[in-house]
Amino acid sequence: MTPDQYCQDKAAASGSSFYHSFRFLPLERRRAITALYAFCREVDDVVDECRDPLVAQAKLQWWRGEIDAVFRGQPQHPVSRALQPAVQAFGLGEQPFREIIAGMEMDLAHNRYPDFAALDRYCYRVAGAVGELAAAIFGRATPAVLDYARALGLAFQLTNILRDVGEDARRGRIYLPLDELARFGVAEADILGSRESDAFRALMAFQAQRAKDAYARAFAALPKEERRAQLPGLVMAATYQALLREIEGDGFRVLTHRISLGPGYKLWLALKAWIKG
Repeated sequence: MTPDQYCQDKAAASGSSFYHSFRFLPLERRRAITALYAFCREVDDVVDECRDPLVAQAKLQWWRGEIDAVFRGQPQHPVSRALQPAVQAFGLGEQPFREIIAGMEMDLAHNRYPDFAALDRYCYRVAGAVGELAAAIFGRATPAVLDYARALGLAFQLTNILRDVGEDARRGRIYLPLDELARFGVAEADILGSRESDAFRALMAFQAQRAKDAYARAFAALPKEERRAQLPGLVMAATYQALLREIEGDGFRVLTHRISLGPGYKLWLALKAWIKG
């Protein structure tokens, strides 16, 4: 199996919105973004699948070595080998990869976030840094696109957090800022015990509005002349915004239900966004 095929299989197996959003890219860019996505899945799987934090930490440190090898040596892993030509072709920076790994380490060390400033740092590392790399692959020409990419990454991660509140709680994790729980009168025990209330729904509506504001900031930051090149990210945004609408329309029942979009609907959204351009 070639490195590119390994990454393709990793992406296809995930069932993510990613697969439909980027399937229309030219071959070289599609290979590069698929390799980036596969890297993100690999390091995320370390945290999700390793029960021993020391083992997970060691594996993430190994991935740091692989990133060193991507930029300065001979990487061993199929994903790293697929990334190496992408780094050279699209001028990808090393630091965003290190930020992504640091974000995974935050999941090993933290299962609560005291305020939005702390959560925002986490979101940048696991999503904003990914957005920076993706924007370069798509063809970033101006520095302003970085502001767009970071804001869009934040919007995506906030949407994911909203969708996964119940699933995360069953793992003992709460990604909603604790000071905001207190402001809305929602106890940690309510989240962990899947107890819905008007206060909880008000808290969720507040979080949803923050995500909407992040989408709006992202779209406003994107220069018109860069829109065509960054269309793949906008296609993905259409899917994530549809997911956010579904969560709202379901009354924020995220403690007991995990809202998802069907593959056919994702493909339709992707096609619609590509045609709209």
